[in-house]
Amino acid sequence: MALIFRWLMRLTGGMIAVAVLTMLGIYFLASRSLPDYDKTLQVSGLSAPLEIVRDNANVPHILGASDADVFFGLGYAHAQDRLWQMVTLRRTVQGRLSEVFGTRTVEIDTVMRRLDLYPLAQAAVRHQDARTQVALKAYADGVNARLDEINQNALGRGAPEMFLFNMPIAPWQPADSIAMVKLMALRLTGQIDTEVLRARSSLLLPAERLLDILPDAPGAGIAALPRYADLFDATLPRFATSTPLPEHPLSPFSRAGFSGASNAWAAATSRSAAGGTLLASDPHMGFTAPGSWYLARLQLQQGGVIGATIPGIPAVLSGRSNVLGWGITAAYLDDQDLYVEELNPDNPEEYRTPEGFKPFRSRKSILQVAEEKPVTLTLRWSDNGPVLPASFNDIGTITPKGHVATLNWTALTEEDRSITAAINIMYARTVQGAMAAGEDMVAPALNMVLVDDSQIAMKTLGKMPRRHSGHQSQGRMPSPGWLEENRWQGSHSYAANPEFVNPIGGIVGNTNNKTVDRPFPLHVSFDWGDTQRIQRWTRLMQSRQVHTRDSFIETQLDTVSPAARTLLPLIGADLWFTGAAAPDGTPERQRQRALALLANWNGEMNEHMPEPLIYAAWVRALQERLIRDDLGPLADQFNQVEPLFIERVYRDVDGASIWCDVIQSAPVESCTDMARLALDDALLWIEERYGQALESLQWGEAHQAAHDHPVLGDVPLLRSFVNIRQPTSGGDQTLMRGLASGDAADPFRNIHGAGYRGVYDFEDPDSSVFITATGQSGHFLSRYYDDLGELWRRGEYIPMSLDQDLARAAAVGVTVLRPVN
Repeated sequence: MALIFRWLMRLTGGMIAVAVLTMLGIYFLASRSLPDYDKTLQVSGLSAPLEIVRDNANVPHILGASDADVFFGLGYAHAQDRLWQMVTLRRTVQGRLSEVFGTRTVEIDTVMRRLDLYPLAQAAVRHQDARTQVALKAYADGVNARLDEINQNALGRGAPEMFLFNMPIAPWQPADSIAMVKLMALRLTGQIDTEVLRARSSLLLPAERLLDILPDAPGAGIAALPRYADLFDATLPRFATSTPLPEHPLSPFSRAGFSGASNAWAAATSRSAAGGTLLASDPHMGFTAPGSWYLARLQLQQGGVIGATIPGIPAVLSGRSNVLGWGITAAYLDDQDLYVEELNPDNPEEYRTPEGFKPFRSRKSILQVAEEKPVTLTLRWSDNGPVLPASFNDIGTITPKGHVATLNWTALTEEDRSITAAINIMYARTVQGAMAAGEDMVAPALNMVLVDDSQIAMKTLGKMPRRHSGHQSQGRMPSPGWLEENRWQGSHSYAANPEFVNPIGGIVGNTNNKTVDRPFPLHVSFDWGDTQRIQRWTRLMQSRQVHTRDSFIETQLDTVSPAARTLLPLIGADLWFTGAAAPDGTPERQRQRALALLANWNGEMNEHMPEPLIYAAWVRALQERLIRDDLGPLADQFNQVEPLFIERVYRDVDGASIWCDVIQSAPVESCTDMARLALDDALLWIEERYGQALESLQWGEAHQAAHDHPVLGDVPLLRSFVNIRQPTSGGDQTLMRGLASGDAADPFRNIHGAGYRGVYDFEDPDSSVFITATGQSGHFLSRYYDDLGELWRRGEYIPMSLDQDLARAAAVGVTVLRPVN
């Protein structure tokens, strides 16, 4: 027995030793790719020595003898810190993820190949101006200098993920950066999903009820639209089986409500306490680890530029120089239209046009799949755009038999100078100069908020399609592609894009709200990203005569929900302080405790409070009860609470209270009945998840910001190292927006918000501040992987200074790149 025990101890000790050695080996290999920020290196492609000074937050300050050298340095810095992110995004836009990740990403690659974005980016290089072509080439040379250094010095393949996946890295090309802009445009638009959802809903609901569940932003009404089914002679199913693409962390496609968002606003000198213009910007995108944004300072020959970049793109997209500041929001411009093309019954390779049947343009494309046979795709295009797979965004559910769906989108052109616009905005010296530079922007469609030393402005950037006034669906639903009146007629002039220059009130801004109320076809959009935040922003801006940097920060971090303040008095009107006293442990008593808490709540979505969780669970359960019997399985697509819908129901706008009656039941349910039942549903859900002690609940426990690694985030053990989770305040309709996932398993998980925040003060530009949601490094063993995340969560910032001495004073390293003699 003693002998067996000794051998078991030896075996256990040996296994522990092997495990320890394995972990040490893995750590050694992974740590080889940690960048050394304090070094001197000889590289090809520079005209003179270049310095990259990393300040104490690891923000690179790139100091070179020429602008080309500075862009070279940015490429090198991006590749040092975010190489895995860059090459993965490049594979996404190329439709080549499956070469690495296998069958899991075949459907993503299939759609990306059909969109043909990367070939369009390659063709677009020659359309850029001379300055941009120099910047693109220099940036690519900088990325490739880092790749050469990795290969020559065996620096752990450049990123720890490279040891887990066989991902050969091709040299970076100028076209790759243009492709990154097109990928950003794809991530920031949700018009496809909105059109399909509206079409599917119209098959089930009359027009007035469709307006309830998919409400227009408040403002002047529009002409009534036909039912989707009336656009086609073919029969469409009322309850179509849904077969959507599986969601994947690497997918660039956005569901309705999860595309771009953001806040940006500015104050003129007349509304500034210190006398200088002010600007705040916090663009919103899906959370990932590392985050989408990367802070950098470029010392161009005309002066410094500092702000937020996206790895792969050689431009500061939201930032400032000493004389100009710019911020961006998603414009929600309707720059996409879906078409239904009728196939020739005698030849499915032809489709109907106004002149008769015409052959599709087509070509073959081979999709390589790791450990599987290649997939051969036939890519087809009509005059309106590429043919999309039926599984994409449920398009097949609204496509009649013998038809296919195509997409027209402003980004589907090689004459795309969007990156030229982004680079030239950095060089602008005045508001007017920046707006002029923005004319080259095609996609993404953005609202650009601008300030210089004395002016403020906002201008919508991006091509606005010119639609026929007789367009059958006005671009709100898919339409027959063979009718001339439904086809695009080019684009409107840049002058037609909304602009606001030096408004008399001295404040300009946008929260993705409706910016103009113009009749179709100059309408810009019917679907906007916000109807709630704008109310709170307006109140905060007008609550004081003059503003400061700190008041702008306070507004940026505001967590009061105007939706909660509006909805609770409506849905609880007949429930507050009613009913007899109930004993502890009964549903009635729990309901009374919840109502008592909400009655004294001011709508602040604070992470430490219980009321936000009770409110959020209540309105979520309420919307589910209101729509499930009317929409059936389609109700699953409405997993985000729409405050305007609930408000319409409880104010009985145009008979909307009919939603409260359950169709399948004999009694006629009232809206009070629905509110009471939904509150009980919510409290039962809370009890099962968090317990009965309502006063002990914390919103932040449910509303954790999920900055997950898109590839390793679900891998046991590794996810503890690569994912960044933070309890957060805010909610779907607060200025400090944290959009909940809506998933059944974890409905309030915060997955979309301000990955970057910046506030710029032009009375004292070096007092400006900024922050990102994670950290500068994409290497999960780096201390800069998540070091900014806790500051971001607490609402803190770091200095946004162009002072070189300040950057050097606490530098974590200085990289000197010298040209090869």
